[in-house]
Amino acid sequence: MVVPFLLIIVGFIMLIKGADFLVNGASSLAKRYNVSDIAIGLTVVAMGTSAPELVVNIISGASGENDDIVFGNIIGSNIFNMFLILGIAAVIYPLTVQKNALWKEVPYSLLATVVLFVLVNDQLIFGAEDNSMSFVDGVILLGMFIAFLAYVFQNMRRTGDLGGDMDEIEMYGSLKTTLMIVFGIAGLAIGGQVIVDNAIIIAEHFNISQKVIGLTILAAGTSLPELATTAVAAFHKKSDLAVGNIVGSNIFNLLLVLGATATLNAPIAFDVDLNLDLYIVMIGTFMLFIFMFTLQKYKLDRAEGALYLVGFAAYCVFLYMNRL
Repeated sequence: MVVPFLLIIVGFIMLIKGADFLVNGASSLAKRYNVSDIAIGLTVVAMGTSAPELVVNIISGASGENDDIVFGNIIGSNIFNMFLILGIAAVIYPLTVQKNALWKEVPYSLLATVVLFVLVNDQLIFGAEDNSMSFVDGVILLGMFIAFLAYVFQNMRRTGDLGGDMDEIEMYGSLKTTLMIVFGIAGLAIGGQVIVDNAIIIAEHFNISQKVIGLTILAAGTSLPELATTAVAAFHKKSDLAVGNIVGSNIFNLLLVLGATATLNAPIAFDVDLNLDLYIVMIGTFMLFIFMFTLQKYKLDRAEGALYLVGFAAYCVFLYMNRL
């Protein structure tokens, strides 16, 4: 059983490198055709960090038999982002949160989680016969995602922040750009398929539910880009980038990834056991808001980061005691 674990590692490497190649190639192509920095930033580069989750989810949802992986991957990724990655970043260097992010982006992330809860709990909310995410639900999430992009665009225009480091995008030759895009897409597709196939093999061999595999192995693996970029931002004391990366990634996961998955593969059955994990995502997001008014205003300090890490450890113990 060592081989499936090794193949999952290989799959994650292909997935992450594929996303890098695709982002760099597509950004180069956009630059070549004079697409604005803001457009590149809001589409190609920003969505690139959610590419691993998106590919794994679309592949999982396509079969109609891996719905627990679809939801487990996204919910687990958001828990991983909030509790582990944000906790590590705050312990490395206390993170300052801008007022705009605190009063708009953090609440929007919480709203997205609540909306998802309402959409997938059809029996509880609407008295339906089962719980699932429909095509219409996917469209609603994508609509919220477009609204979020519009808000970000307007905010960047208002503040005059129209790209910043985006000027550093390198423009490659036509052949290299094409090869990067082709290899990027291939890496995402093949890597995603390898991950899903071997995750199912591991789940069946050890008699572990697919939702636990999604909440743990897949969630951790697809969150590696966020872990890397957030940790680097914290080391360089770029707290806005660290917090924005996590909050933005969670919004992308909930609205873009699940929205796209549902529109392509609906209906997707939802296991009510995952409601508890959704509550944990809500709690983690709400904690970020509350922490801004406790020890140091508008700052997530080391003690609060440590609380996030303790919360993540407690969640892992819960999974081990109750889900395995």
